[in-house]
Amino acid sequence: MSKIILPLLFLSLLCIGVFAQTKKPASPKAIPPFSKSLQAVVVTTEDWNSVQGAARLFERKSAKAKWTAVGEAFPVVVGKNGMAWGAGLHELPSDTGRVLMKTEGDGKSPAGIFALTSAFGAGEKPDYALLPYTELEESTECVDDVKSAKYNLIVDRNKVGNFDWKSSEKMLAVGAEYDLGVFVAHNFERLAGGGSCIFLHVWKNSETGTAGCTATARENVEKVLRFLDPAKNPVLIQMPADSYKTYQTKWKLPRPQPLNR
Repeated sequence: MSKIILPLLFLSLLCIGVFAQTKKPASPKAIPPFSKSLQAVVVTTEDWNSVQGAARLFERKSAKAKWTAVGEAFPVVVGKNGMAWGAGLHELPSDTGRVLMKTEGDGKSPAGIFALTSAFGAGEKPDYALLPYTELEESTECVDDVKSAKYNLIVDRNKVGNFDWKSSEKMLAVGAEYDLGVFVAHNFERLAGGGSCIFLHVWKNSETGTAGCTATARENVEKVLRFLDPAKNPVLIQMPADSYKTYQTKWKLPRPQPLNR
């Protein structure tokens, strides 16, 4: 083979490789299974259509140890249309024929078990926060366009290379509700239409449901952030009370306690 053909062949293969990398969606970050989680935020509601619910923090010393409650329960709100089974660290429940799976724009919060991977806020990272943190800027967006390669990712509009979305949440513009929050790794494989941009964040009030997130008072979000330790693989476990009872033993879930309103 001539000396000219070899460099051309190399450049051709290099171009093919670069093209393939730009076309291939980024692989989801590996998330440990629920069996390795030592911290949990547990949320329960009365039924699939309920907006109001209760949350409580739990921890355990090892994967084989019993869950122990940390602090008192506190009120939360979920999606304005209640909940639907989501895509997370749990197996596909048997009642998905009766209860639909969550889809993009359905106004439902995901039910199941989900990793809590990072935090965000309108200001600098709080000294007490251990999770990786994103300080929101005007260019910070969470992409909810199902056709985008950045679907279900928080990105900086000014820094991302491939700007291919037509729909997103301008997070800083949301205001006080996104002053502080935690990213919920629902649909972490980023399947188109499976639901995106799910957070635990500050609520508007104790009665108004969200577009699909879980929300609570600012002081409770701070409490959650003080509690969460990425080294302990924290998760959000949420579902209606009846379903929670159904899967509590099978999935080795903490034992929730009722909220004293």
